[in-house]
Order: sequence, then C-alpha cells, then structure tokens
Amino acid sequence: MNEQRLLAYLGLHKHATRSVVAGTLWPDVTEEHAHGSLRTALWRLRRARHPAVRTDGDTLHLADGVSVDVDDLTRAALRLTGPAHDAGDAPPPLGLLEGGDLLPGWDEEWISFERERLRQLRLHALESLSTWFIRRGCYALALEAALKCVAIEPLRESAHCALVAVHLAENNVVEAIRHYEAFSRLLREELGLEPSARFAGMFPYRAKDGARTSSPLVPVPGTRDRLG
Repeated sequence: MNEQRLLAYLGLHKHATRSVVAGTLWPDVTEEHAHGSLRTALWRLRRARHPAVRTDGDTLHLADGVSVDVDDLTRAALRLTGPAHDAGDAPPPLGLLEGGDLLPGWDEEWISFERERLRQLRLHALESLSTWFIRRGCYALALEAALKCVAIEPLRESAHCALVAVHLAENNVVEAIRHYEAFSRLLREELGLEPSARFAGMFPYRAKDGARTSSPLVPVPGTRDRLG
C-alpha cells in the first residue's frame, strides 16, 4: 500500500523532494518514522524488474517510460476544450466516457484537489464531446457523453443542456421537454431554484396568431403551481 501511495503521489506531482513526500504521505508520525517508511517503499519498488521510481539527488521522479492515465485524460480533455481544438480533429477521446473518480476510496488530503480538478475537467470535456458528436450526426454517442456528464453531476445545468441539445438535434422535442421538466423538478426540490433563462431559451417557440412569441413550448417554471 505504501508503494502504491508513493507511485500515485509522483504520478500526480511528477517530482518532489524526499522530505515533501515523506511529510505528505506519512503526516501523523515523526519525521524519522516517515523517512523510514519512504525508504522501505523505495526499496520494495527498486526490487522490481523495471523500477518505476528514480532519484536525482534528493528529488524523486517517476522513471522514464512510466505512463500515467491521468496525463492521458488531461491531454484528451484539454484538446477538446482548448481554443486550438479543430472541429475536424479525430479521433475523439472515447476514454472520457469510461472510468470514474480519481483513486476512489482514498481519503488523503493531497488527493482531494487533484480529484476535483480532474472531475471538473472531465465534465467540461464530456459536454464538448457531446457537441462534437452532434456536429457529425453521431447522436447515440452524443447522448452517451451527455448522459455520462449528468450521471457524474446530476445538478449541473450545462450537462442537462448538452443532453437536451442532442434531443433537439434529432428533432425529438417531446423528449427534450420531458427532460427539461424533470430537471426543473429536481432543481426545485434540491435547491429551491429554477433553470436559467438560457436553458429555457434552447426550445423552439410556439406561433401565436401567426407571429413568433416569447412563450416557449415548455411551461414557465411554477405556472402549474400558481394555477393550482
């Protein structure tokens, strides 16, 4: 377990001094004990046929050739969400549809920041991936990306917008309205809030007396309650 924690730390931070690593991974023991635990972990890792950690003076690094899946995820997500992304880029990073939180079950403080950073990055990338698929008419995959985003964060409005955008792109207006109403109820029950005007504005408008009006096909939030 200590070896796994050491590899995970270096995988996330790339390099660190022995003192920083020892103090971070073993914060509840004496400095001497922490350094002893680090030496033991390094010794066990060096016994492997291909050691995964190398030292440079007092600094620890992952060995050359060791790949980190977090780096792959980060590159894929930034490629999708960055300003240099070209709509014609291929292939899309389908790996974003898989996996879960970083190191689930680990409660160390040093993991929390990276876990949330990667979670937010993945959410943005999944929304962008859904749009990428919509532009190519790959609606099933677009829906999969949007649904994955909603599953990760059920109260994230932009994720629900991505899902509704897929339905509208397929002209499935009834499904889009149904999802909007379900999200409205969830948001009202959980937070006492209503969806934004931007979300409601995604829907087609209903003609009245032959003219375009400002009344969306979806009911105005709260209307049913007011009418009883």
